Amino acid sequence: MGAAVRKKLFDGEGLYLLVDPPRKPGWRLKYRIGGREKLLSLGVYPTVPLKRAREKRFDARRLISDGTDPSVVRQAERNAQNDTFKVIAEEWLGIQKHVTVGTVQRDRDRLTKYVYPSLGNTAITSITAPTLLSALKRIEARGKHETAHRTKSVCSRVFRYAIATGRAERDVSADLRGALAAPVTKNHASIKDPAAIGRLLTDIDTYTGQPSTEAALKLAPYVFVRPGELRMAAWDEFDLDGAEWRIPGHRMKMREQHIVPLSRQAVAILRDLYGITGPDGLVFPSLRSATRPMSNATINAALRRLGYTKDQMTGHGFRSIASTLLNEQGYHPDLIELQLAHAERNAVRAAYNKAQRLNERRKMMQAWADYLDTLKASSSVDAHRKQASAA
Repeated sequence: MGAAVRKKLFDGEGLYLLVDPPRKPGWRLKYRIGGREKLLSLGVYPTVPLKRAREKRFDARRLISDGTDPSVVRQAERNAQNDTFKVIAEEWLGIQKHVTVGTVQRDRDRLTKYVYPSLGNTAITSITAPTLLSALKRIEARGKHETAHRTKSVCSRVFRYAIATGRAERDVSADLRGALAAPVTKNHASIKDPAAIGRLLTDIDTYTGQPSTEAALKLAPYVFVRPGELRMAAWDEFDLDGAEWRIPGHRMKMREQHIVPLSRQAVAILRDLYGITGPDGLVFPSLRSATRPMSNATINAALRRLGYTKDQMTGHGFRSIASTLLNEQGYHPDLIELQLAHAERNAVRAAYNKAQRLNERRKMMQAWADYLDTLKASSSVDAHRKQASAA
């Protein structure tokens, strides 16, 4: 037998069936666009019969008559199949090396639970503001308004990544401003009366438990950082001789390094703990593993042991105490906001503040620590007087 012969069976207008054994016969369309001859595959026979091949030829010729290259359209469609929201979101999550593992997992959980079911397999360029809003509204319908806003924020970051990598042109979540109900803001419980604060500090001094928990509870009033920033502190962030704590940007809410000047009292607490959990690793490790930080519920649990309910005092409440009393004592609001690591919307002003006001913040932090010790001392005196009167 002779070798199989490769041949073309023409139908007209550039359409032909390529017979090239042992491959299956395949439909091809030869066309010219922009002065160049090109070839487009239209499928294999008999999966694609002659009638369907002619329909595909008609669709391609219509694009060509409009000046559009059907091969470019075909490639765009294939890219769209690979550039779904889920594919891009997972790619983005995979490069978040500068973000804590817990934060990445929370973002992935929100996307997996609330976005992927309805939009995960949709090409990111096909997602519109109304379709995204529909997914977010389903979260709202469960009464989870804060979650809806946080999920929208995660989606926005995915869209911005798609824009940066050339797979989207705009962030459609930006069109949803005002479309979601505002979340209910919950104020963190805290004590505001100076005498009651003094009693709280005295009670904290009586706490007995794990050394790291005891130290974290004592340190919190002096540094008033966010609970997550405190419990995940690492020893290599501290310069105890220089009395300074530099929290790296990836652990800060605003993603910028934050400097905490340490008072003499704060340094003393840390030096005592250094011999127990130092010199490397986490300052406040978990009881179960030295490589994991203490639980985010540890400080609050310690306060409950001391008799303070969740409506009276929380770990986050130390920030509120400092903010309220420092303002009442006449410190400049900018100085307080800088130490609280709140956002500064004016970039020029923010840069000036950070460069110029560190020395002022050092003085404020030491004065604040001395003030707390005064409140604690007054509370102790009052307690002794009451005991003496009762006797």
